[in-house]
Amino acid sequence: MKTALVWFRNDLRTADHEALYRATENFDRVLPVYCIDENHLKESWLGIQKMGAKRMQFILESLDDLHKNLAKQGGGLLVVRGAPADVLPELCAEYGAEAVYAHKEATREERDEEEAVKKALDGRAEVKFYWGTTLTHINDLPFPHTELPDVFTAFRKKAEKQSEVRALFPAPESVHLPEGNRELGELPSLSDLGLGTEPIDPRAAIAFKGGESEAWKRLNHYFGETQKLAEYKHTRNGLLGLDYSSKFSAWLAHGCISPRSIFYEVETFEREVKKNQSTYWLVFELRWRDYFRFVAARFGDKLFYPGGIRDERPHIWRDDARIEAWKAGKTGIPFVDANMIELRETGFMSNRGRQNVASFFVKDLQQDWRIGAAWFEQQLIDYDVASNWANWAYVAGVGNDPRDDRYFNILTQAKRYDSKGEYVKHWLPELSHIRPEMVHTPWLLSKDEKKLTEIENTPYARPVMVPDRWKL
Repeated sequence: MKTALVWFRNDLRTADHEALYRATENFDRVLPVYCIDENHLKESWLGIQKMGAKRMQFILESLDDLHKNLAKQGGGLLVVRGAPADVLPELCAEYGAEAVYAHKEATREERDEEEAVKKALDGRAEVKFYWGTTLTHINDLPFPHTELPDVFTAFRKKAEKQSEVRALFPAPESVHLPEGNRELGELPSLSDLGLGTEPIDPRAAIAFKGGESEAWKRLNHYFGETQKLAEYKHTRNGLLGLDYSSKFSAWLAHGCISPRSIFYEVETFEREVKKNQSTYWLVFELRWRDYFRFVAARFGDKLFYPGGIRDERPHIWRDDARIEAWKAGKTGIPFVDANMIELRETGFMSNRGRQNVASFFVKDLQQDWRIGAAWFEQQLIDYDVASNWANWAYVAGVGNDPRDDRYFNILTQAKRYDSKGEYVKHWLPELSHIRPEMVHTPWLLSKDEKKLTEIENTPYARPVMVPDRWKL
């Protein structure tokens, strides 16, 4: 009996999973494995813990769901703690596995991990990687990924016209496990991993729950039950509520659903319900996600340099007090603080919010963009290496599609997207008594109004800074 391991990573699903599909095709016995590497829970080189409890909880939920789905096919999931380069060779020897199949990642640490596994196995088992993280397969790009256009629009137009989206891989009909004594489906607790429980604030736009089953439940809600997909382009800049956007990001980031699966569901929606700018725009956003992964594949380590892929010298100075105020949502700028508190309390923030708080951190506070990216890495449930770091570099002007004048006027943005202050008051109840026209600039209130609204001794009376370029 020939045996293979399937090494699950950021691909926690059974449908459209080429590595799992190929392994069950080519081997009599298949052992699905996930490694919890506690190095991912330690501090990064920037001194910020790499993963918070909310994201780890989502991963644990996803692993539990993956085990249950594999069990329906006769299999199960073995969850082990340790670095893959240490664990996988031991499991190959224990189960007599001749191969390790997995999906390939685009970013540096993950690629280093792949090389470490190959080196550790030293030819004792075949190691085979498949590309399965993007809408467009890397081999189907109309150019080598090393010649990726510097501007997203050029990439998008060529990809739309010249690249097909590959067919989906069905979930295997059966998974036959090798004989062994290890217990499948057992998961550590957050406390086992040195993390405390962090419940999601009930004010959250969405309470994410991990797993392939939950991903499809969300898709069926957004496409089928509510048909909110038909309004996506017009509501996607929203700030409050469940359905202003698809909210697929967490399940995409951990591979609970593939971008190709979403693409084909959009096509079904277009045939059976409606085809409009909104259906196109959701696929447009999937292509942005693709683009950042190909940026990571092309530029490697440079994505994490201060000057990014442009080798710029950004004007930065370190002010720990301002960094901590930004992280804690205590800058005194209501729109910034509301978004940062939402992030801290829920592990999520809207796309509009992310762009604004990043711009404020980099352009107004003039802090190192990488510190902001590392804070998002710790806090976000939907953290995706390529999307997070490439987006931050983009805002900082050291990434792709650079414009020297890219700047978000936070006050203008707040008044446009939260004109009545409903979002700010949702997350900053201490501002609930301020009239809407002043809620975004409470420092401009009279002394008596500050006293009456009880903000006189808070950051909202004296923000960390008010940029000169804001027209008050």
